[in-house]
This record gives sequence, C-alpha cells and structure tokens, in this order.
Amino acid sequence: MLVAIAVGIVKPEDAFSGFSDDIVIIVGSALLVSAAVSRSGIMEVIIQRFAPNLTHPRIQLIALVLVVTILSAFVKNIGALAIMIPIAFQMARKSKVSPSLFLMPMSFGSLLGGLMTQVGTSPNIIVSRVRFELTGESFSMFDFTPVGGVLAIVGVSALAVCYKLLPERQREDSSIDEAIKIKNYTTEAQVVAESAVLDKTIGELQKLGDGQAMVTAILGENGRRRTPLPDAVLRDGDILMLEGEPEALDKLVGQGGLSLSDRKVDMVTPADDIGTVEAIVGKSSALIGLSAQDLTLFDRTGVNILAISRRDIRFTKRLGEIKLQNGDVLLLRGNMNYLPNLLRQWDCLPLAERKLQLGSVRNGLVPVAILAVAMGLTAFGIVPVAVAFFGAAMLMVLTRSLPLREAYTHLDAPILIMLAALIPVSDSLRTTGGTEPDCRLAVGHGQYLAALWRPGIDHGGGNGCNAISQQRRDGAGHGPDCRDLRDQPRFPPRSLSHGSSDWRRL
Repeated sequence: MLVAIAVGIVKPEDAFSGFSDDIVIIVGSALLVSAAVSRSGIMEVIIQRFAPNLTHPRIQLIALVLVVTILSAFVKNIGALAIMIPIAFQMARKSKVSPSLFLMPMSFGSLLGGLMTQVGTSPNIIVSRVRFELTGESFSMFDFTPVGGVLAIVGVSALAVCYKLLPERQREDSSIDEAIKIKNYTTEAQVVAESAVLDKTIGELQKLGDGQAMVTAILGENGRRRTPLPDAVLRDGDILMLEGEPEALDKLVGQGGLSLSDRKVDMVTPADDIGTVEAIVGKSSALIGLSAQDLTLFDRTGVNILAISRRDIRFTKRLGEIKLQNGDVLLLRGNMNYLPNLLRQWDCLPLAERKLQLGSVRNGLVPVAILAVAMGLTAFGIVPVAVAFFGAAMLMVLTRSLPLREAYTHLDAPILIMLAALIPVSDSLRTTGGTEPDCRLAVGHGQYLAALWRPGIDHGGGNGCNAISQQRRDGAGHGPDCRDLRDQPRFPPRSLSHGSSDWRRL
C-alpha cells in the first residue's frame, strides 16, 4: 500500500478507507462467530451422540471431512478447523493412527466447503461486492451453492478414495503444552436434577471423557460413600470425585450436565474479567498445610480452586478438605485483574497459559441459534451480510457465548489489516484503468478458445466465420458473431512464431 501511495496509484486520503469496508467487517465478524460456535462444544456433543463408535480410519476421515466441509460453508475456514481438530485428535487416538492422516484432508474440506456460500470464503465476499458495484446487485448467500456444492462433493469423494496417498507422519518433537500437560487433575462435581446423566451409570458418564477421565469416589446426599463401580447408578445429589485431563473433565461436567459443587459464583466481578490459570504451590508458600476450607479462600479472595493435581496421588477426599503441599498444581478461577498479585503473595508459580474450559460458562445451542438467524436473514435478503454477521458477533459477546476478553484474541489482525490495505489499491487500479489491458487479453483469449472448441468450425479463415453465421441462422449456436471475432485481438498474434523469444515470454 505504501508503494501504491508513493507512485500515486492510491491517494493519501483514501489509504485507510479499506478499514471501513464491508469485507473487513464481514471477515472479522465471521471469526468471532466461528470462535463462539467452537467454544460451545456443540459439535463434540453431536459426534458423541450420533457417531460414538466410529473406529475405522476411513469412516472417521469421511465423517470429519464432511462435517468440516459443511461447517466451513457457514463459518470461516479457520473456525471450522478449530472446532473439529480436537475431535480429530480424539478419533486418531481411538483408532491408533497418526492425526496427520486426518488433518490435511480436513484442510482441503474446509477450502471446498467455503466455496458453497457467499460468506464461506473471503474471495466470494469480494466478488459479490464487485458485482454489486458493476450491476447494482450482489450475489445472494446461496448463489455459489450449485457449483460450489458439486466441487465439494467431488473433492470429498476423491479424499475418501485416495486418502492413503497422503503422507502419514509421526511427530518427533513435543510442544510446550505437552511438556506441562497434567493428566491427573482431581475435581468435584454434583449430580443435579437437570443433569443428563441422572439415573445413568458411572460407565455411561465416563464414556463422555473418551477414557481420559474417571470417577474415583461417590458421596451420597447423606454423606455416605459408595464404590464407583461401572454399573453404579447416579442419583440426584450425588457428589463425584473426578480425575483426569482438564479437557476430559470438562466433557464430563459439561456434557453430563454436572455442577462443580465447590464452586461459588462471584456476582460482583464482570464475567469478562473471570479467567482460569494453572499454578504450582512453591516450597515457601503460605498455602502449604492448609485446605480451601481452612483458608475460606473464596470469601477472602473471590478465587475458586477448581481442581488439584499431585504427582502419583489419587484423591478421594472432597476438594475443599485436601491439605495443600509443595509441588501441588492448582487450577484456579477468579478475577484475572487480581490473580497475578494473589499468586505472588502465595508464592505460587503460574504455568504457561492454556485455554482450559473447565468451570467456564457456555451457552450450548445459543451460538448455533444466533448463526442460523444471521444466515436466514442474509439468505432471504432481509439485511445485508455485513449487518447480519456484525449483529451476530455482538450477540455472541452479549450472551457471553464468547467472553469479551477472548474475543480480542480471535480477531486475526494480520488477515484484517492485509484486506484493509489491499482494498484501496485494487479500487484505484480499477478506477484508473490499470486492469484494462489484462481484461482485454483475457476476453480475447476466452473468445478465441470458445470459437476454437465450437464443433464444425474451420478456424483458418473465412470458412470459420461462415460456419458461425450459418449456426446463428440455424438457431444452433449463440457464440460470437464474425464481427465480434474480427474486433477482438487475435491470440496468439500472427506476428509471433512459436520459436521466438517474444512467444516464450508471452
């Protein structure tokens, strides 16, 4: 953009006009909508309910690619992949194959799915706007679907047949997340009247965690302990001690409709300021030898201990009764404005930040409903795409489907800035006629090829023109008239021979 300004293609006063363009608003809003749908966990619930026993890699791949393809038609490609990649890793672990077998086909599927709707991919949005500027009418939401849908079907079919041609790679290094991955967090949850697992067995609850979480103890409503056998039935008021990875615990709590029993709700702090951190208890920490009940932690600081992990130890006590020791890892939830100071006072070392959802509030079907309404409004032409998706993004934040603190992290600044910078450049090229030579060459080439492939036409001279005119008289052809062909530049020009340097350059 700076070069375009320097050479005079873009006027200085128009340099930043792209930031107010509808394209930037649509792409930014779509990123937030995608993040909210991903955070809701709705796709994991659907996969768990309707396809719980997929174990063959080919079937898993087809299911993943189909879902990503359909999702990317309505949310950004990045969002569709973000929703499905965790599920792909779970399926890979279940079928004991490398995740790379699924990831590349899913990427292809997200690109194919984006072709099917106006908002599926940024080029479709740009083309719609250009058509509006030229004709006064843009493409509607599903004008791309007939062609895009056929391409998506062909692409998915090819991936289902040829997936074994893709390289299957094994990782040779580890990420920082894996270095600090903690697999034996213990948390406490309660079965309530609204729980999805009420009157179901322990085995059915543990299935939700894909084998990465288990029930270690059951405390009845009267305080009596029961052995957590797989066929033990869950009753209203039961308190469960759960152990496993944070993501698996979140599934047990969220999909099972359990309530984190020891968690108290801060009614004063804005929801956007509440966050979760992991911290290690230091050797000189004031917390050593005390429990959350001893400290009256929430009453004094507004912080909840959601889970505790101790090396090689399985807890059966209630969470609030566990005495903390040096090296314990705590999962804490509270006001992010004060948590850093509290950790310093307690001599607790925070771990690298990870996006852990345990204990966070998610609105289930609300994001999906908001997205469906936005798509319906644009499909029927009630409101423009930019307004519908901007409104959807605002509703995602207002309904807390996406906390404001997280919303800023999901706005992909490089993509938005690149789009905003290129829009005034492309507008200037178009309005100054800078693109006309390329357009004329493309039109001439296209008409030449159209005449070349029309059957029964002699392309060597006048007989070709006579054949075209005869087809027009017979009503059999609607191609270019002889005069149209004479007026267009010939491709390749007669002056160029196939062996010349000009021809090779062209």
